[in-house]
Amino acid sequence: MMSGNPPPPAWLVAIERDANAGSGAALLELARLYLVGRDVPRDLPRARGYFARAAAAGEQAAAAVYRAFVANGTGGAPDWPAAVRLLEADRVDPDAAEQLSLIAAMALDDAGAGSTPLVGEPLSAQPRILLFRRFLSNAEADYLVARATPRFQPALVVHPVTGQQIPDPIRTSNLAAFPLALEQPAIHAINRRIAAASQTDVWAGEPLTVLRYRPGQQYRAHLDTLPRVDNQRLATMLVYLNDGYGGGETHFPKIGLKVRAQKGDALLFYNVRDGGQPDPLTLHEGMVVSAGEKLVASRWIRQSRLML
Repeated sequence: MMSGNPPPPAWLVAIERDANAGSGAALLELARLYLVGRDVPRDLPRARGYFARAAAAGEQAAAAVYRAFVANGTGGAPDWPAAVRLLEADRVDPDAAEQLSLIAAMALDDAGAGSTPLVGEPLSAQPRILLFRRFLSNAEADYLVARATPRFQPALVVHPVTGQQIPDPIRTSNLAAFPLALEQPAIHAINRRIAAASQTDVWAGEPLTVLRYRPGQQYRAHLDTLPRVDNQRLATMLVYLNDGYGGGETHFPKIGLKVRAQKGDALLFYNVRDGGQPDPLTLHEGMVVSAGEKLVASRWIRQSRLML
C-alpha cells in the first residue's frame, strides 16, 4: 500500500517551475498562495521569502507587501531600519517617497516607535475614555484617507440563515481595512503610536480600518466587545481624519457623553471592566451624518496578541 501525500497539482508544479526560472509573476503568485493558504498550507515565512524574491524580480506589488512585512514582522522578525531602506531604494512607487516624508516628521526610534509622550484628556473615569488632541498630523490623516479611498467597500455582514453577505444593518458606512500585507511602514508607525497611547502590544491590534460616512449614514448603538471569545477587545481607538461635516458625533448614551472631535484627534475607550467582563457603559454610536462626509480610522485592540 502506498502512503504519503498526494502529488501537487500540475498547475502548481508549473508555477513553481516558472518561479525557479526567475519569473516575477510566478514568484508573486506563490507568495500570495502561501500568504492566504489557498491550495497550499499557509506558511508566512515562505510567503515573505517569495514576496522578497518577486520584488527583486521587479514586481512592484510584491515590493510593497515585502516592505510591509519587514516593518511589521509578518513571516519573520520586524526590522524597521531595513523597511526604511526599502522605501529609500524604491524609485518607482510614489507612495514610497510620501511615506518617507511622513516618517521623517515622526521622530521614530530604531523600532519605528515614537519618542513624544502621549497624554490624553480624561472624558470619563468609568468607563475610561480619553481624548488625544492632534494625535495625527494633517498629512498623516490625509495619507490614510488617500490610501483608503480607492478601496472603500460597503460594510457587509453574513446573513445568519442564508450565509450570504448583506449590508450591515448597524453600520451603514463604507470601509477599507489595512491588513498586515497592506500595513505599509508609515501605517505601522501609526499603529505603534496607537499601541503606545493605549499601553498595549502593537501586535494585539486588529487591522486599522478607515470608515466613511455620507449624509444619512451612521453606526447605530453597539458594543465593541465580542461574544464567546477568549481574546476580547480590550480597547478601541478612533482617529478622526477630517473636518467639515455635520452631525456624526460619537455618542455614549448610557453616560450622557457626546464627542465632537477635530481632524487628527483620537478617542480611546476601554471596553472591559477590571475583571475582563464587557462594560455595558461603553455602548456607543456614530450619530447620523447630516451634511458632508465623515472619515474616521478605527483600531480594535485585543487583550493579547492576534494570529492574523
